[in-house]
Order: sequence, then C-alpha cells, then structure tokens
Amino acid sequence: MMSQPQSYNNREPVLVQHASAEEYAAFVQAFTAQRPYGDPTRMRAWLLRCRTKFVSAYPNLHEWLGVPLTERVGRLYREDYNHPCCPISYRARHYLTYLALRGYVTFDWEWLIATHHLVLEPFLPVLGYPTTLSSLVETAVNLGYEWKDARMTLQWAVSRVLLHLGSPHLCDIRAIHLAEFEQAIARFGDRADVACFFGSHERYQQGIREEYLTDLHLLQTVLYHQGQIQTEPYRVTHLGASRPPLKPQMEAVVTRYLSMRCLTDQSVTVEKTKNGLYKFIDWLAQAHPLVESWRDVTRDQVMEYANALHTMINKRGKLYAAQSKYKLLSNLAVFFQDTISWEWEDVPLRPPLQHGDLPKLPKGIPRYIPEAELDQLMPAIRALDCPYQRAALLIARWSGARREEIGRLSVDCLDSYPDGTPRLRLPAGKTKRERIVPLNEEAASAIRLLQARRRAQRGLRDRLTGMETNYLFMHHGRLISTKYLFEDALTRVCQASGLTTVDNKRRVTAHRFRHTVGTALARKGARLRTIQKILGHESVEMALVYIGLTDEDVRQDYQNVLGPDALIAGPGATIVQSGELAESEIRWIKDHYFQTELELGRCLRLPQEGPCECNLYLTCAKFVTSPAYAPRLRRRRRIEQELGEDARQHGWQREVERHQCTIKRIEQLLADLHEPLDGPEATE
Repeated sequence: MMSQPQSYNNREPVLVQHASAEEYAAFVQAFTAQRPYGDPTRMRAWLLRCRTKFVSAYPNLHEWLGVPLTERVGRLYREDYNHPCCPISYRARHYLTYLALRGYVTFDWEWLIATHHLVLEPFLPVLGYPTTLSSLVETAVNLGYEWKDARMTLQWAVSRVLLHLGSPHLCDIRAIHLAEFEQAIARFGDRADVACFFGSHERYQQGIREEYLTDLHLLQTVLYHQGQIQTEPYRVTHLGASRPPLKPQMEAVVTRYLSMRCLTDQSVTVEKTKNGLYKFIDWLAQAHPLVESWRDVTRDQVMEYANALHTMINKRGKLYAAQSKYKLLSNLAVFFQDTISWEWEDVPLRPPLQHGDLPKLPKGIPRYIPEAELDQLMPAIRALDCPYQRAALLIARWSGARREEIGRLSVDCLDSYPDGTPRLRLPAGKTKRERIVPLNEEAASAIRLLQARRRAQRGLRDRLTGMETNYLFMHHGRLISTKYLFEDALTRVCQASGLTTVDNKRRVTAHRFRHTVGTALARKGARLRTIQKILGHESVEMALVYIGLTDEDVRQDYQNVLGPDALIAGPGATIVQSGELAESEIRWIKDHYFQTELELGRCLRLPQEGPCECNLYLTCAKFVTSPAYAPRLRRRRRIEQELGEDARQHGWQREVERHQCTIKRIEQLLADLHEPLDGPEATE
C-alpha cells in the first residue's frame, strides 16, 4: 500500500515531475498482483517498459505538456489499435494516471476530453484509498437512475475531474470545477482538429458533446443531493451557437439594462426582453448599418421596424402575429422609457416609441373544452403510463391552476377541509400570491400516489421565494419540465383520443383546462369572487370574461325562439311562425340575437326599423318570449300586483288600470307558453 498524498485543497501547488523508477515499480507490483485475469509478470514488464520509453522521450514532463494535443493523446479516431500515431503517449496512460493520483501532475480539460478509457477505480485500492463510486452510485439509484448506467456515467465524469485536480479525493470536487469542465466541453467543438479525436466536427457537436454534458450533469446532481456542492442540478439542453456581436456599443447598453431588470423580473421575462432587443439590433444592422448608438435611433427607423415585423414574424394566424408584434414592440418601448427615465447616456433624449404606437390586440374569449371532447380526453389521461404526466393533467383538469404553478407544487401541497374535501395549496406564481383551492378526489389520489413514490432527497431552491423546496414533480434529482408534463403528455393523449387536426397536431392545450374550470364555475352560478380566487386572478375584471354568455347559451336561446317547434309567445311570435321574416332578416337576427335581450324576452326589431321602445315591449309587434323567461314573467306579475295595490290605496285610479292591463298581458303570455301562474319566480 502506498503512502497517501495530501488532499487537493490542503496541499501546496503541484510540482510537475516524474516518479522515480523504484516508486512506480512498487506500484506496478501491487497493481498487477490484484488483477483477476492475465499474466501478472508479463503485464508488469509491459507497464515498466512503457514508463521507460515515455521518460526517455520526455525527460522533462513540462515538455510533454507543451506538445500538440494530437501527440499527447497518442491514438486518434479509428486508428489501428496496434499502430497509434504516438505510441509512447498512448501506452503511457497507466503511468500518467499514477502521476496524477500521486500529485505529480495535473491534466488540462482538453486532454481529458479527447482521451478515452481513463478509469481510476483499479488504481485507488492500491494507493490506499476507498473506491469513489460506491456512495455515488447508491445516491444515483435512490434518485431513480439504473445502477449500470449510473456506474458507467459517474466513472467517466469522476475520473476526469479528479485527474484534472491531481487528487484521488472525491471530497476535493467543487462546483467551480464542474463549471470549468462544462465550459471546456462547449469550447472543444471550436477546435480545428476536433475531427482527429471524434471523426468529424458534426459528430462531436451533435452527439458527443451532449453525451458528455449529460454525464457531467449526473455527477453534479449526485454531489448536490449528497450535500457536497450547493449548485443545483441543471437541465442539459442543446447549446446553440453563440451570437456574434453586430453593434457592440448598443449591445453593451442592453447588457447593462438586462442586469437591472434581473433584480425585479423573472428570468424568463428577462430572456424574452433580451431576445426582443437583439431582434431590433439584428434588423438595424441590415437596414441601417451606419447606426452604432441607441442615441442615433430615430422614430422613423422604429416605425420602419414595426412595419417590417409583418414579414419577419412567423404567421400562425392573425392573433398570433398581432401578439408577437405587440410583445416585440412593447419590450422596445419599455426599454426606451426606462433608460431615458434613468438618465442614461447613449440613449435617445425622448422615447421614439410610445405606448400609443403599439398595435391594438383583438380580445379573445376563453376557449374551454366542450363536454363531448372532455369525455373523449379523460379516459386517455387516466390511461397514461407515467404517473407524473397523469397527475399533472388531472390537477390541471380539476383545479384550474396554471402549468407553472402545478410544476412547482411541493410534496406537502395536499391536505383537506374539515369535512374531508381535498384541498390543494398552489405556490406563488404569476400573481406572486399563494392560494388554496378545493380539489377533486381523482386528482388528490394522483398526488398521493406521487407522494408515496417519493424517496428522501434534497430539495431545490425555488426561483421565486428563494427557499429550498421539496417539489412534488421531481425525478432523477431534478425538477421535471412542464414540457414533459403537459405538451408531451397532451400530444399522446390527443392522438389516443382522436382530438387532432388534419396535420396530426393536438387540439387541446394545458391552458384550456383552466378555461374549462372557469366556464364550468360560471355556468353553475358560482360567485364572481369565487372564480377569481380559484383561478388566481389579480382583479375581478379578469374573471368577468367567464360570466358573459357562452356560445352554447347563445345557441340555446336562439333555438328556443327561431328553432323548429319552438314554443314562443308575444306579438312577434306570429311573424316567426308564419315565415314572414326574409332570409336577410333571419341572418341578422341570428348574428345579433344575444344583444337583443330584454327583461322578459327578446326584441326582433331590425336596424332599419329604428330603436326599440323598451317600455312598450309587452305590446310591441316585434316582442317575443319563451318558457325560459317564465320565472321573470311571474316575478314581474307579482311586482305589478303590489304596485297596483299601492296605487289603489293612494286613490290613483288611472295607475291602477295601467297595472291591471300589464298583469293581464303577462298572464296571457304565460298561458300561451303553457306555464302556470304560481310557479317559481326569478330571484333577481
């Protein structure tokens, strides 16, 4: 057993030098003796011979560290195994690994990335250290990873990080080392000789790089949940090509502005602002290349950019194009207003873009999911194999919560009201406020299933509150993306239930569940404040959109009057039933019927006939009513009776006669509708 070197964090800087022949021979003797296969004597002789040739070729180790990477790696992509380009370096890897673990040398990231088959585990017991993988693999398995995959991945990442540190101690790894390794992996693809090590630049950029980042991510995840590092696991995504600076002076102002916005805005908002401002800079570089400063930007140029957005935006419909243009110009307008109010230099003296210049957005209506489509959708949701996707969609269906709020639910988000009704605590999201809403038992059961599957693991820092939170939707030690929980799941569900468009795209989005809950509450008579609280709206006005008439309400009202076999009464009933209305008149009434509602019925007066005299509608030739208004008719009859009695007590005979005429007319309408006089009355 060899003497143990000091920990990386507690020793002097590495002194680059060769190990003595005697020291390395003692290691080789112990190393080959514990190998379970092969001829130890032959292996020992080969290792010592490789070390002798390497020291002879590079007596000064600094000389080897300075040669080109291709020479230091020794064996390039798909070379013949027995004829590497530099056999001395290639066959000395056992010796080089020993030097690093003994603290004689450290290796740069480029060599570690380009060199294959670097494994530390066989060396550690010989040097007197326990293996580094056992505890790491155990943690990875507890996080949901497969044992075999976790061992192979962690072995690759740990070996390279420790060889870079020149230490066998796992505790020496810090978050900064992983960050440096990640940057080196990203930079390696810019090398001119990358094809020598991986076959082609495309092969490295499109496959190897993401594979290396994934391996590094697992090591970061495991070390985070073991408490060794504080940097949270990140989601490995495709790293796009860096954007070359087109107008450095303008982009410097944007960078400063974004740093200020980071103090108050969410990271997603800041990223959208950045993209919007850079889009304007990119357009300016093409249309007005001589403009180098924000101060030189004129209103005419901004208006030209606004017009150019019509062709720049990917048009997926008029509403989408209008929203995209509004957001891009809004980001630009806010940028001008903020920087000018902060009295920054290198910005215009007056904002070239005002709020009034922004395009007016059309107001849409909530797109709820009709009951027929919902009946098709729910069995497919319940049949999802993934419990996380199934739970996320069920929560969206029964709570009306936003996607981001569901994705950030904590493990202890579920409790119950005193009567046993499940109660869901939604985290602070878009409105910066937590809220509690009742939940259907089906969704509550899905949450309890996830709670039972959860194993002990460290929480993650919430991006809004800054507190460490044990999230409900966590797998492999990290937060599950909303894309996987909703977009991917709904794509499968819609395909399984047949709710797809002609080009095989899903017809249902996660946000439509939210509109479905709001519409159902409104149609069942829920109070406005209740809708506002459940959906988490900041103002009552936002919830008012669900109180208006739905298309189904309009259809039913229209069918009650103009539909076949409709039971109607009033002077206008004769016109409708006799077919005296022209086609153009019927079309106009159909389009505007929901706007013609009176207290006790509808008015069929056409525009060319002038305004309706509402106080005469009971005898108006265009007045028509249906059984749906019977409760209102009874209520009005009772009120007329009370008013007639009051007029009789005051001796107002003409008023008494007027009220009696109205009562008789209402009773006649009820009789024509086959409705009793003593039935239920409207409450308001």
